[in-house]
Amino acid sequence: MPDSQVLQADVIVVGSGPGGASVARELTKNGKKVLLLERGIDQRSRSYYGTYLGAILYSDRGSLLFSQEGLNIVRPLLVGGATSMYCGCASPPPTWLKEKYGVDIDAEVAETIDELEIAPLPPGLRGVASTRIARAAQALGYNWQAQPKFMKPTRAQKFDCGAKCMLGCRCGAKWNAAEWVDEAVAAGADLRTRARVERVLIEDGHAVGVSGRLEGRPFTARAGTVILSAGGIGTPRILQASGLKQAGQGMTMDVTVMVYGFIKEAGIGKEPPMTWSWEDPEVGYMLSTLLDPWLLYPLINVLKGPQYLLTWPRWGNILGVMIKLKDSISGGVFPNGKISKPLTDYDRPRLKMAEEVCRKILVEAGAKPETIFMTPLRGTHPSGTVRIGEMLDTNLQTEIAGLYACDASTFPEALDRPTVLTILGLGKRLARHLINQ
Repeated sequence: MPDSQVLQADVIVVGSGPGGASVARELTKNGKKVLLLERGIDQRSRSYYGTYLGAILYSDRGSLLFSQEGLNIVRPLLVGGATSMYCGCASPPPTWLKEKYGVDIDAEVAETIDELEIAPLPPGLRGVASTRIARAAQALGYNWQAQPKFMKPTRAQKFDCGAKCMLGCRCGAKWNAAEWVDEAVAAGADLRTRARVERVLIEDGHAVGVSGRLEGRPFTARAGTVILSAGGIGTPRILQASGLKQAGQGMTMDVTVMVYGFIKEAGIGKEPPMTWSWEDPEVGYMLSTLLDPWLLYPLINVLKGPQYLLTWPRWGNILGVMIKLKDSISGGVFPNGKISKPLTDYDRPRLKMAEEVCRKILVEAGAKPETIFMTPLRGTHPSGTVRIGEMLDTNLQTEIAGLYACDASTFPEALDRPTVLTILGLGKRLARHLINQ
């Protein structure tokens, strides 16, 4: 390989989102020589971070990544991964992860909650219109609760949170996995950005490194342990190129849609997103207060029909409820670059049930029934592409010794809730498993 760079480490971690950041931080602090490879760069100091331009620059295909069925997928590619463009929501892992699959991360999750001081926003910061939606839902018998957040207003010089926060946090209130990357680097981790890992190097059934391109040049990195944390799309593609053909066969997405209605008063657009939520575990969906940022609103809704552009001037008067559906495993991430995520016959009636609940809540909150509509579907959590119990054991190891995955790709089912806290728990647990080996 001409002009190839060769790097050495004890452990290679591919991806710096919540999975990669947590495992790299734990391993480095425990004396391991960690090489952390990130496809993107650190965007936090850039003037465009947290703007519409920024969201285009640091998401895959400028936020115009679609499945074959037309499902819009936002895939951040930068240091910190998806935590740069999330709503800062924290939910504990579902009980079935331990009960059904034998993966117990309760201690790691409790530790993370304490360490990051995860809690709902104070009542005065949850938003007047958002609270109006929650009170309407409660009046109808739905037990909406304040949503715990990876967000501390006291961290911000000026707390300035709204729908725009999904583009990236500019005020500093929201925790980002890049902060744990900083800690890992301070403890000695070697962070390399613009590193596009193409495949895992395997010798005699054991992972011995990775290869790809680093800042445009070929490179090879050698280590006795390789952890893929490149996300629900990136991790299976690397595994496929490494000979593990089962990767990417079937996926979940926590398929998401918003239901909007209009009121005369101010809506939720300038309020922190997802401050209230409720889950229906029996049917399999989550509801929360959410609205697309001002400029993304018309771009999403024009996909539904040009007439919906006419609602854009009333963006400031919208009440919005998000549906996050626990979708079935279907479709997949394929070696030809295609992504497929169709809704199944089991998914569609449940989505319809959730939409009807949203309509009732919005009407109770004061929205006129004739103004209510549902947006096009989108995919918020590409996951379940390298599933525990199928491709991974309970320690997240593949059939290849020394080769692990630690990100949303590992989920055996759709999580149907915010994913970051679960991934952080998995990362801490994996690191401790490796340290104790």
